[in-house]
Amino acid sequence: MKKRYTGKNLVFFFDFDNTITTKDVLDDMLVRFSTNDRWKALEERWKKGDIGSRTCLKGQAEGIRITKNQLDKYLLTVQIDPYFKKLLDFLRYNKVRALIISDNFDYILNRILKNNGIEGMEVYSNKVKILEDRLKPVFPYLNESCGECAHCKKTTLLKNINKADVSAYVGDGLSDVCGSKEADIVFAKDFLKNYYKNKKLPHVPIKGLKDIYEYLEEKAS
Repeated sequence: MKKRYTGKNLVFFFDFDNTITTKDVLDDMLVRFSTNDRWKALEERWKKGDIGSRTCLKGQAEGIRITKNQLDKYLLTVQIDPYFKKLLDFLRYNKVRALIISDNFDYILNRILKNNGIEGMEVYSNKVKILEDRLKPVFPYLNESCGECAHCKKTTLLKNINKADVSAYVGDGLSDVCGSKEADIVFAKDFLKNYYKNKKLPHVPIKGLKDIYEYLEEKAS
């Protein structure tokens, strides 16, 4: 018999790359398909805070050369965390709303989900047009008044909760810092975990989604 979660109204926000997937897909694509090393300099400037993620991602995406057929073949190789389906099933059984908020691009993200048998998720991500062998990024979730992020995850999170909700954020990277700070519970891995630890901010450290599944099961009855 499945366990029933009896806590407050939960809303789960999942980062995608290296959170749901087992690697950072965009970073891997940059290594494989970039025409030059300009993406490395953009990455360093972003990490130092010299540029926002929009400028970084736009420049990086425009340096990639890949056709739609080549992209589809590559995306078939991308795997997701083996516990994601199990965790998603647990959340759906308990009527917990689960959303993806990502800096990745809609076509890439949705294709990976479909390839791995994941359907019906709410997804908020950047968008991309594939023109022959070029990627043209579009950023529908900008917040000009907030900053230079390609996707203002903070804004997306706040727009999808109400006062009665308890928000849970699952992430791993620099792009998750701002949005995760708005959540009531933060499940953090890798860079995000170290960030929260160094800042002495409350969080639940994780190595993968299995840790979240077990955390919720302990609170279920």
